[in-house]
Amino acid sequence: MGFRKLVRYEYDGNVHYGDLLETSDNGFKVVKLSGNITDGFSATESEPITVKKLLCPLENTPIVQCVGVNYRQHATEAKMPVPEYPVIFSKPSDTLAGPLDDIPVHPDASPMMDFEGELTVVIGRDAKNVSESEALDYVFGYTAGNDVSARNFQLKDAAGGQFGYSKSFDAFAPIGPAIWSAKEVPNPQTLQLTTRVNGEVRQATNTSDMIWSVQQIIAHLSRGRTLKSGTVIMTGTPSGVGFFQKRFLKDGDIVEVEIEGLGKVSNKMVFV
Repeated sequence: MGFRKLVRYEYDGNVHYGDLLETSDNGFKVVKLSGNITDGFSATESEPITVKKLLCPLENTPIVQCVGVNYRQHATEAKMPVPEYPVIFSKPSDTLAGPLDDIPVHPDASPMMDFEGELTVVIGRDAKNVSESEALDYVFGYTAGNDVSARNFQLKDAAGGQFGYSKSFDAFAPIGPAIWSAKEVPNPQTLQLTTRVNGEVRQATNTSDMIWSVQQIIAHLSRGRTLKSGTVIMTGTPSGVGFFQKRFLKDGDIVEVEIEGLGKVSNKMVFV
């Protein structure tokens, strides 16, 4: 892999990949890397520097694949039966956003804005017909993500049972702050996920509550289909989303999604 915590940052007018060494009140200490996701990364001879802001750790993605109803507690909350197969929908590349970016919300999407904190997986090499036992070998790394959702476009009359449109507005998939190398996460099913809105905990669940494991999700998504290198997989959200509490996001709300050991995204909702 050539990295532990992959980040992107701007320095001297150029955007670089780097390895995150340290986070402090002064910013983020990084060392510049060369390479790309497909070919791998290697350290350069550059000295570490401190930058104030991190960009989205991925420049782009072929697609964001998402899993719905993938936590047992969330299925109970939603009064939905456990499905026979994972519920799959997608978001386009333009939904990607950085870990500290503001999220612009179109006026038509603002009435029922919601969050979904999720463990997010990045695929490292093309995968097709992958078995569960081999699935983790195709993982490039893990990060935190928020499947931002405009619920008014997810309701039956507006969406016909489809999730995609409500979740596909620009910047509705902030991830980061870094992509932790797969070697740093030996078992993705033992991670604690916490979502806060303006500092208040709204979601607090372990990934052990997943109905479909990361291995099972990758095997399912690659069945007769090619998962391209750089594909982002949002693996589902636990219970506690705003929809079932009738507590929707407002202009200026800050949503933090933190995964223990993998950092957090912190994004302000900006109604435009």
